[in-house]
Amino acid sequence: MNRHDPVRIGIVSVSDRASSGVYPDKGLPALQDWLSRALQNPITFEPQLIADEQAVISQTLIELVDAGCALILTTGGTGPAQRDVTPEATLAVAHKVMPGFGEQMRQIGLHFVPTAILSRQVAVIREQTLIINLPGQPKSIAETLEGLKSAHGEPIVQGIFAAVPYCIDLIGGPYLETHAAVCPAFRPKSAIRPAAQA
Repeated sequence: MNRHDPVRIGIVSVSDRASSGVYPDKGLPALQDWLSRALQNPITFEPQLIADEQAVISQTLIELVDAGCALILTTGGTGPAQRDVTPEATLAVAHKVMPGFGEQMRQIGLHFVPTAILSRQVAVIREQTLIINLPGQPKSIAETLEGLKSAHGEPIVQGIFAAVPYCIDLIGGPYLETHAAVCPAFRPKSAIRPAAQA
């Protein structure tokens, strides 16, 4: 029997061309692969591939919150181009804004390209759900979530996912447990649940 809390996670890829079949979507497989490697919890994924339309994005996020997702990760639509409206759609459904996530995502990106400052990713809370906008490229998704390590495995920049489990604790969601080799979660000692006896 799995002692870990089950979790429902919404994964949303925002792309005009992928959603219309011009090319295969890479965002949803990248999100599902990373989360499956990072989390010990049994996961039910709610995948959505949608166009860069603000009303559609906002409605999709609301529906995933209402479906009981504790976490929603989006990919795509966060640049400065005219069709990039994921942050606006996300902020439109927010009850609280969590600016630290966006600040850290840009810090991670700046280790690779100076254009990381053009990214507009945001994170918000709606009801008891954490919603985070991620970059569009699979490699960038993993780097943003996991952080950067030196050749010796020492952390250079913390990934944002290290803070996600405790954030979800604080808003009343399931207790997420990560595989430390992928992304060790950080909690204050008082918030760490004792390991269950086998």
